[in-house]
Amino acid sequence: MKAVHHRRLRPLDGKPPGTLLVHEIYRSLQGESTFAGLPCVFIRLTTCHLRCGYCDTPHAFTQGEVLELDAIFHRAMELEDDLVELTGGEPLLQPEVHPLMSRLADAGKTVLLETSGGVDTAPVDARVRIILDIKTPGSGEAGANVWSNLDRLRAIDEVKVVVCDRRDFDWAAAIIRERELHRRCPVHFSAAFGSVSPTELAEWILESRLPIRLQLQ
Repeated sequence: MKAVHHRRLRPLDGKPPGTLLVHEIYRSLQGESTFAGLPCVFIRLTTCHLRCGYCDTPHAFTQGEVLELDAIFHRAMELEDDLVELTGGEPLLQPEVHPLMSRLADAGKTVLLETSGGVDTAPVDARVRIILDIKTPGSGEAGANVWSNLDRLRAIDEVKVVVCDRRDFDWAAAIIRERELHRRCPVHFSAAFGSVSPTELAEWILESRLPIRLQLQ
């Protein structure tokens, strides 16, 4: 982790081993990915080392409660949905997320991990479906992308790109083409609120001739 971002990780200072700093655990309908529309248990973890200009969850940067893994697991199980997503913030900043995800998978849950793409995904349990962001220049955090994460994408994983303008779209489309990501897993593009309209983005997708899915947020 770059030293410049240490201040962003201060909410984790003093967190006891074997716990997670949790912003919220709740039940809702999945709004993104190929699982959109399905009931899902969301476990939102606190803190993020990035500051994307379009972030819609800045409250998760610092606000949270320290919970034992057993308590988090049992709460997720009590809510009873088959689909569970770990999100944030950036969930991979807390190593204890890995045994939690594995335990949920052991219990038969379909486990989704939504990650910024700015942390190495190599340690993630192979049963977990990774929804990987690619940060564009318009996000202000393109330099944080861990490009080796793209090499590990599998058919069960998904890619998500938030587009701030036409330059972002062309930049991201070039990466999709060069790495043939659309042949490896579903690819979703969504429009940054207030910057690009879904209609504009739909037109760009059609022009590109790439099998990109328009995702509404």
